[in-house]
Amino acid sequence: MSSYLYKKDKFALMESTRQQKVARLLQKDLGEIFQRNAMEYAPSTMVTVTVVRISRDLGVAKVFLSLFATKDKEETLSKIEKKKNEIRKELGIRVRHQLRHVPELFFYLDDSLDYIENIEKAIKN
Repeated sequence: MSSYLYKKDKFALMESTRQQKVARLLQKDLGEIFQRNAMEYAPSTMVTVTVVRISRDLGVAKVFLSLFATKDKEETLSKIEKKKNEIRKELGIRVRHQLRHVPELFFYLDDSLDYIENIEKAIKN
């Protein structure tokens, strides 16, 4: 078993092997969904699925997204939130042979790359 870097999150305390496998599966498939349907879910934005954390009962998935080439990340995230049911349906079609139930999806901005960039700028100055 391993633990995630984010200790405050109840999903990340300790993950079972099954949770890790399901999280990797969801991350891969969601990445492909965003890549293929980018114009529908987030026009003119590159969406990267950075981390997926799944609850112990596999019923809830927290999906962390990095958004590039967009000025208003919150607005883009809200557009993705509005399409959450369509994304979940597409995900269900992809994982129907691996999972019995598709977890409920919650999307969050992953600002770790922005944080790293700000630290690098501060060090250079």
